[in-house]
Amino acid sequence: MVKKFLIAFFCVAAHGIFAQNGTVSPYSYFGIGDFRDKGTVDNRMMGGISMYGDSIHINLSNPAAYSKLKLTTYTAGISHSELTLKDFTETQKTSVTNLEYLSIGFPIAKNAGIGFGIMPFSSVGYNLTDEQVPSNGDPTITNVFAGEGGLNRVYLSAGFEPIKNLSIGATVNFNFGTLEYQRIQSVEDVQFGTVDRRESRISGYDINYALNYNPILKDKYTLYTSVLINTQGNLTSTNTQNIGSFSLVNGQDIEVIEVNLDAVNLKRTELKIPTTTTLGLGFGENRKWFLGGEYSFQKFSDFQNDFLGLDNVTYGDATSFAFGGYFIPDYSSLSGYYKRITYRAGLRYDVTGLEVNNKEINDFGITFGFGLPLGNSFSNLNLGFELGRRGTTDQNLIEENYFNINIGLSLNDRWFQKRKIN
Repeated sequence: MVKKFLIAFFCVAAHGIFAQNGTVSPYSYFGIGDFRDKGTVDNRMMGGISMYGDSIHINLSNPAAYSKLKLTTYTAGISHSELTLKDFTETQKTSVTNLEYLSIGFPIAKNAGIGFGIMPFSSVGYNLTDEQVPSNGDPTITNVFAGEGGLNRVYLSAGFEPIKNLSIGATVNFNFGTLEYQRIQSVEDVQFGTVDRRESRISGYDINYALNYNPILKDKYTLYTSVLINTQGNLTSTNTQNIGSFSLVNGQDIEVIEVNLDAVNLKRTELKIPTTTTLGLGFGENRKWFLGGEYSFQKFSDFQNDFLGLDNVTYGDATSFAFGGYFIPDYSSLSGYYKRITYRAGLRYDVTGLEVNNKEINDFGITFGFGLPLGNSFSNLNLGFELGRRGTTDQNLIEENYFNINIGLSLNDRWFQKRKIN
């Protein structure tokens, strides 16, 4: 009954929360916003590594891990972020809460499983003010930049183990959503301001492939190796742009017209998210401990968004390093609850590929958390925490310091099994 109630709650919540702005970062102004696909809470708390999979957790980033599932698993995740944004002159604090994913996975045969669900793919959410005070005494010019929206993702995954210790899998993703951008300019002591509103309705597919090879060594230890390839995402954007003037007194539009984007070949544009390749290597003792690392690279310099037409941003190649692991004192202990808790920790460093005002925007995070068993079942509640920093105050940019709290629920059940009466 509790499981059904929780699943129903997350389903209802997904409709509203997925529609909200998933970020308050000024860097979501660029590209198609902040990328949000970072896996489940249990993987995130190990630095975001995706190579590890087991029989009771869904691995959203590695479809080959579905071959390990032995029980039907429902999973959902919520995050809350506290951010401190600062530049050379001031500091501002803000926060945001999101539903991160809602998924189900289950075995369909021996060493084979499938899963499907919904999660955010990217988010736009910012509100920036730029005041230009001329030194010659001319009126102050104020620009206000605001954006909202994002892309959601529905997916279908499958994984199986054709050869002992070798698993393969694939995920088909459909991405869709709307991004809205607005720029307002006003001049001191002038009654009217100008407005530039842009909207992109985006959709498109991409496919993830995964291969895991996990041989057993000395009857006790496991070597974990993985190759993940997220193929190029081919997204189509249908764009509209309206420009005009408005009253600074009451905010009403005075004269706003729609720009003929067909004339400049911007009505429909293509957004190509370059292929990402991830290599992983780890080692551990099953149900006891694990330690691993991953390296990802992406030719993000191939990305461009012609519709926004930003002059101060370029894209370079992106790389990412992640390290993490877990430890369980005694997963089968009957005498001590704390011995059955999973303790996780990790760190990551991302060279995002985004360059603003000729400065790289990099991201560093430290993660840790706990997997708390629920009663005597295989279900568990995963708590995670992350401390990190992104960006810089150089070149009039903004540095973000964040503290994330993540809560993931993983519920297990048995399907397609005959009930027996003794």
